[in-house]
Amino acid sequence: MKKPGNQPSGKQLETCAGIILKPGREKSIVNRHQWLFSGAIKSFPPGFTDGNLYPVYSAEGRLLGYGYFNRKCSLSGRLVSFGQTRPEEAFRRNLAEALQLRKKLYGQAEACRLVNGESDSLPGLIVDRYGPGLVIQISTLGMEKLKPLIIQLLSELAQPQFIYEKSLSPARKEEGLKEREGLLTGHLSEPILIDEEGIKFKVYLTGAQKTGLFLDQREMRKLVREISAGKKILDGFSYSGGFALSALKGQAAGVTLVDYSSRALEVAKENMITNGFGKSSFRLINQDMFDFLAEQSSLAYDLVILDPPAFAKKKADEKQAGRAYQRLNYLALARMKRDSFLLTFSCSYYISRELFQKIIFQAALQAGRQVKILTGHRQSYDHPVSVFHPESDYLKGFLLYVS
Repeated sequence: MKKPGNQPSGKQLETCAGIILKPGREKSIVNRHQWLFSGAIKSFPPGFTDGNLYPVYSAEGRLLGYGYFNRKCSLSGRLVSFGQTRPEEAFRRNLAEALQLRKKLYGQAEACRLVNGESDSLPGLIVDRYGPGLVIQISTLGMEKLKPLIIQLLSELAQPQFIYEKSLSPARKEEGLKEREGLLTGHLSEPILIDEEGIKFKVYLTGAQKTGLFLDQREMRKLVREISAGKKILDGFSYSGGFALSALKGQAAGVTLVDYSSRALEVAKENMITNGFGKSSFRLINQDMFDFLAEQSSLAYDLVILDPPAFAKKKADEKQAGRAYQRLNYLALARMKRDSFLLTFSCSYYISRELFQKIIFQAALQAGRQVKILTGHRQSYDHPVSVFHPESDYLKGFLLYVS
């Protein structure tokens, strides 16, 4: 076996003596699931280094694949290849296949998710295209050590004008990593102006907690555009105005945007003006959405949109998050007028679709309203979910009719 390297790069990734699993704990890997929890591991090799690549063996000595590991985390390992396939071969192939899929789906779309972590067999890595460049997010130590290879392959396969890193995930803290943000290659000129279905968005990467557009809501923005004609719209947690702009493009009578971030509302205003909408067509409110709803005696809107940030970042947050989602939806349902619509979301992985529907049921019961589900979340095609790794399915939502 080769000795471990500190910074794997180039064509050949270095691996060393392997990880051995406990008897009977190889089933998930045989089923092509990429995660390994600490309880499945019998032993680490001598000289083990967190974040490095290692072969993984069953208790009987069968080579199951290759992955990177971090003993600081209960989710200790993530596989990057299965069976005899070398990790560098799998890494290149999986990245090339991910890029090719998006090209088939969207051509050269100006805003698109190119790599969606485990769903593209690249655990711990997110890559988004914004205009001529790429934004990468790295959430694990193992992928952090592979960054030179990531930059090399993305530069070769995608040929971007720039690569910008925005690795701000809370998961990095558990991995022993600090937040990291900055330009990695090329030249970045802001704002980046992108076009999605005839709507122009200004995207600012530097100095913002998020980028300028939630790519995972592409299909739901289309839905809002389809149903907004003649309606008054309330866009809660509006950020840079994706839903509000879609509503106005769909001939909405007017939109109200509520967000706690004044900077987000400034960008939303820029986007409104860029798309030719006058000040009379939109209203901006810089306030926490919970407080805004609580202060209203009634909501004179035809469509209310609630797209909050994730309330559950870890399993232990599930109950508290459930209460927050119930209160949020109750506050809206209790104040909405008859024969109106509520589009509500949860992007918390730990809140399942079934649990979210139960939360909506409880909120409707508490508010004393009749509520019908018209449709569920429409998944964006550039955010695929692997059948071998259903944990990638984090976003759920419902379009509700309220009477």
